[in-house]
Amino acid sequence: MIHETTFRNFSEQHLHMHDVFDRIAQFMKQEPRAVYQIVITTDSQVHKGLTKFVTFLVAYRVGHGAWLCSRQIIIPREMDSVQEKLSLETIYSQEIAGYLDEQKRAALEDIILPYVDQGADIKFMVDIDGGTDKIRNKTAAYVGEMVRRIESMGLIARVKPESVMVSVADRETKKPFRPKCEASIP
Repeated sequence: MIHETTFRNFSEQHLHMHDVFDRIAQFMKQEPRAVYQIVITTDSQVHKGLTKFVTFLVAYRVGHGAWLCSRQIIIPREMDSVQEKLSLETIYSQEIAGYLDEQKRAALEDIILPYVDQGADIKFMVDIDGGTDKIRNKTAAYVGEMVRRIESMGLIARVKPESVMVSVADRETKKPFRPKCEASIP
């Protein structure tokens, strides 16, 4: 397994979680009167001989841009189980959400707090790549459990069609695997 321990985006590589947190705070300080969604999402794609997971952390300034970064995890086998893939996607999102503990969330809330009466707001959420429509979605049987996992962390869980940030990760998972960052290999 290749489990990247750092994040990257279009302009930076090898971002550790404290770097990512600092970039999000800097992004928010540019417009502290805005409405923000801090969204974590993970998607997966089966490729020949492996399954690629990509987790994105997005600081979305609603209607006015975003700052985002990603990391990838490669499992050296083709996963056929929808339940296993959805569960691992949720676990990888929870791993990042666990870093954004109450103290870090409070620090980001403090950035907008002086401007709440002017409409500033922040929400912390995880977008799950599953839906509740049992006819069109193979994940429907498992979504309830994933939502409970996220909500137990004090975060908002969004599922299809509201889980819009999953499409960002979906594009990245379809690209062939190329190691780009430091990775830990257990």
